[in-house]
Amino acid sequence: MIPEEKRVLVHDENDIDAAIEAKFLKVRDKKLGILLSGGMDSACLAAYMPGCDAYTFRFLGGNFQGDELERAEYYAKKINMNLHYVDIDWNTVDAHIDAVMQLKGAPVHSIEPQILQAALQAKNDGVEMMVIGDAADYVFGGMDGLHSKDWTYDELVERYTYLNPEKVLVNPVSMNDAFEKYRQGNNIDYIGLMHEYTDIESYASYENAFEVANMPFIDPYEVLKMADPLDLNRIRNGESKYLMRGLFKLMYPEVPVPNKVPMPRPVDAYFATWEGPKRNEFKQDLDMSIFSGNQKWQMFCLERFLNMYESKK
Repeated sequence: MIPEEKRVLVHDENDIDAAIEAKFLKVRDKKLGILLSGGMDSACLAAYMPGCDAYTFRFLGGNFQGDELERAEYYAKKINMNLHYVDIDWNTVDAHIDAVMQLKGAPVHSIEPQILQAALQAKNDGVEMMVIGDAADYVFGGMDGLHSKDWTYDELVERYTYLNPEKVLVNPVSMNDAFEKYRQGNNIDYIGLMHEYTDIESYASYENAFEVANMPFIDPYEVLKMADPLDLNRIRNGESKYLMRGLFKLMYPEVPVPNKVPMPRPVDAYFATWEGPKRNEFKQDLDMSIFSGNQKWQMFCLERFLNMYESKK
């Protein structure tokens, strides 16, 4: 991550605009591509890249989150970008999951195999550097679900734990040590937790996938820092990333600001009929109907990682 002393302070959307423009001036000699979603973060960056290549995920033949796809198509057409679809289904995930786990040395986030697919496709098209907008959430007060209230310690641990190890493992290990350093009596410094864990975990998902593909990338937002304290009242009243909303309105005054959604990945569809893990580390006869797609991904990914690890001994 960029050291604090090297970040550019921004007060408003005009400062952000100037800082991003300066960042792009340094890489104009590269053939650029961008991961373009239907959200405002990547859409704003795309506005600085007319004529460049945009890569938009299209899941299950376009039958998953079609509204996201339509917005990305609108941005690309408005900016005159070369839009490429990155078609993703389970076969794509299956083809790339081992490579990203091997480099990371751990189970991975469900977005990593599809990012690798996009990076390889862009590389095949001659793209020399990819552009992403992941850091906007952490710089400008995204993650509005986490910012929605002042959390007690127990509430945040439950909220932040996708899958309690005690529910699925024979010999579970508590992960509470990761939270204890942020405890403040019965409450918790959730913003500190986000900056030291969430930011790095999220960014590492992109870094790992791009490294497997040997694809350089930049995130123009990561060099920025809000000059003024984060206004939690604005966020809690529906204005998450209010500075980014201002930038989006500069770039697309005719379009309503889209709501924040995570990078799509149809894990519920992938694991609709999955019978569950079989390794001895997992409890047997788990009722898979009570788990979400994201929770099933964690079990599947851990089992596959352990199988892969053992095969390499």
